[in-house]
Amino acid sequence: MANQQVRRDMTIEEILGGFPNKSQKLAQEITNAGLHCVGCQAATWETLEAGMLGHGFPEEEIDRLVDRLNDILSEPVDLSTIRLTKRAAEKYKEILADEGKEGWGLRFGDKAAGCSGFEYILDYSEKAKSDDETFSAHGVQIHVNKKLVGRLMGSEIDYIDGLQGSGFKVTNPNAKGSCGCGKSQSY
Repeated sequence: MANQQVRRDMTIEEILGGFPNKSQKLAQEITNAGLHCVGCQAATWETLEAGMLGHGFPEEEIDRLVDRLNDILSEPVDLSTIRLTKRAAEKYKEILADEGKEGWGLRFGDKAAGCSGFEYILDYSEKAKSDDETFSAHGVQIHVNKKLVGRLMGSEIDYIDGLQGSGFKVTNPNAKGSCGCGKSQSY
């Protein structure tokens, strides 16, 4: 679906499956808009338009959501690094302070799991290991096993805080497919 954009008549499944490298952000934006049935095969057959109209949203709100989704698709991706957004770095530093682990890095990886093949791993990392590659973003070191760098390069780790869930969300341009909820991916 290169150069394709989200349209009102696309199903949730087409949107999330067609743009797996940004499915996390797209799913979060759709959920934030008020369609809480996104993910894990719930109503993925329904078009974005039908879902919004069925939940009582006016036409102009559908157009605004489509515009926001296409803005997400047009965001540039830096394929030369792995990074944290400023918001994610601040939240991680806050968590480290609460845990008495100031100055620790973030271990980022993935493992075989989930309905699409792999799930991301985020963990504390006191220091980089000899087989790690280290990235840095907003004062936080990100430690990644060198064997995983190829499929994780270009990833962005963000922090979302909302009524429908809070947590760190990964956007990976190397993902070729993802589950409906965006929690697991395939390469």
